Amino acid sequence: MVAYTDSELLSQFQKEETKNFAFRLIVQKYQEKVYLHVRKLVIDHDDANDIVQNTFVKAWSGLENFREDSQLFTWLYRIATNEALTFLKRKRTRFFLPLVDVEAQLANTLETDPYFNGDEAELKLQKALLTLPEKQRVVFNLRYFDELSYEEMSKILGTSVGALKASYHLAAKKIENFLESD
Repeated sequence: MVAYTDSELLSQFQKEETKNFAFRLIVQKYQEKVYLHVRKLVIDHDDANDIVQNTFVKAWSGLENFREDSQLFTWLYRIATNEALTFLKRKRTRFFLPLVDVEAQLANTLETDPYFNGDEAELKLQKALLTLPEKQRVVFNLRYFDELSYEEMSKILGTSVGALKASYHLAAKKIENFLESD
């Protein structure tokens, strides 16, 4: 399969005769990365799949207006992050659960999830992540797992680089304390 640049894909998307093909290639190129990002936020495989699907539905709707001010994957991550956070907020509201209860439920899901293939250390780290406030968890995941720069994260989250560095530092400290106390 030929690897297309994002610019080539976006150019093809603008043409009516290659629009569907170009979008299919965009999905193929980014689906796994978006899924892994969302999965770390919502934990559950089925929920993550639903959110990824919603992400690409929104991307399809908005791609004609994409101005290439940011990279395509940055734009997709922004959509996916917002979709995941909205999902978690709806879940809390629907079940009238405080944040702590939702995170505890996610931790239980993690332990019984047949799709989770990490070892004991990975399970501990994921449980530590679930003790973080959502914003810190998102920042930690983007920096630690996705290895994004603070500048890329700033574009995705619409937050200053300084605030992101502070959030990451606090998250790392809390995770370290959680792992040491366990």
